[in-house]
Amino acid sequence: MNGEDEMRNKVSILCAVIGSVIFLLLVGGCNRADETRKHRIVIVTKALDSEFWQTLKSGAEEAARKYPDIELSVLAPEREINIDQQVSILEDQILKKVSVLAVVPGGIAETTPVLDKAKAAGIPVLIVDNDTTWPGKLSYIGTDNREGGKLAGDYIVKVLGGRGKVAIVRGILGVTSHEDRVAGFQQAIAQAPGIQIVTIQSANSERASALTVMENILTSNTDLNAVFATSDQMALGAMEGVAAQHLSGKVLVVGFDAGKEAVRAVKSGAISAVIAQYPANMGKQAIEAAIKAIHGEPVAKVIDTGTALVTKENADEFLK
Repeated sequence: MNGEDEMRNKVSILCAVIGSVIFLLLVGGCNRADETRKHRIVIVTKALDSEFWQTLKSGAEEAARKYPDIELSVLAPEREINIDQQVSILEDQILKKVSVLAVVPGGIAETTPVLDKAKAAGIPVLIVDNDTTWPGKLSYIGTDNREGGKLAGDYIVKVLGGRGKVAIVRGILGVTSHEDRVAGFQQAIAQAPGIQIVTIQSANSERASALTVMENILTSNTDLNAVFATSDQMALGAMEGVAAQHLSGKVLVVGFDAGKEAVRAVKSGAISAVIAQYPANMGKQAIEAAIKAIHGEPVAKVIDTGTALVTKENADEFLK
């Protein structure tokens, strides 16, 4: 072999070595990209403007921290009544091809078409807190709201001794969770013929609106004995309306959610009772179900996150 051939041979070997190194680097880089690629879970609630939603968010974030391959986002419109804004958020997340959507539908009629789009795009959809009959859902994760409403009604029937006049201050019309709470409450009240539901009015799950609604109800029903509000924020607003009319202790206020502020009001006697939900558990269970969906594992059709009656006697347990 002459010197020129030897040189060509060395160059060929060097090129082969360099090519092999580049190939290994590329393969290794692709493998690392696969290893670090994150699954995106997005939770879209009705709002983030209350303790309930913030607690649900915290529960989800705590659960997600255990999974390094998960990237979690919790999004919401500015107010619960901004359903069009929620629809826009969902449409944007579908375009971004997220791994799983966990949705608290603000309005069933408005959100169903966009949930259909998610399913068509191959995105698993979990329904949280506010159930829907939409057939495409992978699971419902939340409270048995009808049972919670019944607990509230049973409590009022017992405290009033089966006689009196009551009002209902409820959330947005058509929202399933509030519809179910009202239905469960009415079911319990129907067992006491001596109790009359004098009015059912919406306050859109907002404290200020509930204050105004409660004052109007008391003006029209001076002999009112109790009010059931289907969320904490409305119960706190109703409590303020009752206090403004100097009727604290005379008109029972029963709420739903059992956030810390409402439970403190129960402990002080300003609110008679609240029905507890467990929003942190909703957030946690949504993440656990989403992880199963990502890995193709079966997910229970209904995941009941629990409910309970909170009165002055057990309020401290819910303030820990």
